[in-house]
Amino acid sequence: MSKKRSIIPFLNKKAKGSTTSYDLTPRKVAFDWSDTPLEWIPGSPFASHFINEINLILPAGEFWFCRLYNKALPHITDDKLRQDVKDFMRQESMHARAHGGAIEEYLNCHNIETETVTRKLDWLFKKPLADDPFGYKLPKALQYKWLVYRVGLVAAIEHTTCVLGKYILENKTWDAYGADEMLLDLLRWHGAEEIEHRNVAFDLYQHLGGSYISRYALSVIATPTIFALWADGAAHIMRQDEAFASKKPSAFRPWIWTEWQRVSRSGLLPSIPWISLQQLPFFTPWYDPTKEASTEEALAYLNSSPAYHRAQALLEKDSKKPKLASV
Repeated sequence: MSKKRSIIPFLNKKAKGSTTSYDLTPRKVAFDWSDTPLEWIPGSPFASHFINEINLILPAGEFWFCRLYNKALPHITDDKLRQDVKDFMRQESMHARAHGGAIEEYLNCHNIETETVTRKLDWLFKKPLADDPFGYKLPKALQYKWLVYRVGLVAAIEHTTCVLGKYILENKTWDAYGADEMLLDLLRWHGAEEIEHRNVAFDLYQHLGGSYISRYALSVIATPTIFALWADGAAHIMRQDEAFASKKPSAFRPWIWTEWQRVSRSGLLPSIPWISLQQLPFFTPWYDPTKEASTEEALAYLNSSPAYHRAQALLEKDSKKPKLASV
């Protein structure tokens, strides 16, 4: 056993490995935001802005996932899990770039100021959740524990994203309202890949020795934080819409929370109680991400995603371009 493994006695050949029975597929996608309206769900600016906040909240977090998992790679002893983690990072990186593109080519082009929100999120992931939190160098004995704790935080978040991915794939209300197809494809492609790789974060947490008890603390932290960041970013977008000027949207004012619940009754948003109840399986000793959604349904959408086929067509077109002869 290597010296690195010898100082982590619970990380041995008996450590749990991958429970993903298939190979993950990192996919390139391409979106064209030129015709997507800011109110992409006609007649529902609240739901449109609320879901548009996803574009702001995700890139910083997903790039942080990748940085964190790169730190975890040397500690993985299961070959399949190591490959799962690498493919997970490639998928998450593509998610971050796709949502980043939506910020620049869609929201900013509609004159939505986004830097206020993205700057907060960058601070969150680069300061308190950094390898050296707030610039404080942790003692060597705590560095691995801090890594595992943050990996567990990702597992709690990924449970939520899997649940939301299932909601997105199954939600037909948006279609009935005539929602913009480009933005729907972004949401469904991303949600389907969250389902496809739903086991990886939890597998890695267990493999590195994450405890059952700490799952409680991690989920208790992750769930309300997601709610707060979501509402805060959505309020920032709404404050830039004259339709909500009289409401003075803020995560610290009751209106945005009561309106969230009201709009959710129409099926345009997942409700707070519903999301909260979906966290319960994560607390149980027999939690199994495989049971949270259907891989077959996710793959069916991924294989038909317009953004995926658009990217494939662009790659094929590029491959047919004549190559300049080198001198």
